[in-house]
Amino acid sequence: MPYRTHHGVGGTIIVTLQGEIDVVAAPALAAHLDTLTAGRRPDLVLDLRPVSFIDCAGLGVLCRARNRARSGQGRLRLVTVSTCFLRLLRCTGLAGVFDIRSRWPDDPADPSVAAPPSRRPAESAR
Repeated sequence: MPYRTHHGVGGTIIVTLQGEIDVVAAPALAAHLDTLTAGRRPDLVLDLRPVSFIDCAGLGVLCRARNRARSGQGRLRLVTVSTCFLRLLRCTGLAGVFDIRSRWPDDPADPSVAAPPSRRPAESAR
């Protein structure tokens, strides 16, 4: 499986994705995320840092999970430091759609937690 799931602080569900999130991995991941977003007020964090590749099928899974979380009055956050992934989001018009962080959302030492994605120090340096 291209993911590992555990519960974080305050009921947040953390899903660490790994390897390639492509047309082969997308169906299993979509089914898993559908289960996690089926309830009321889902709070999901998808850690994409171990992901080496994501294609349009993977992006579709992320968009679906975001939409399902929002429709249940919940939220979905992505954790990534990949400039390639951030560039992909910009090129596809999805950069402003996701709540993107460079670290775990509950890490008080992370200055990007409060900053919008386009104003993160790592992004402005590129």
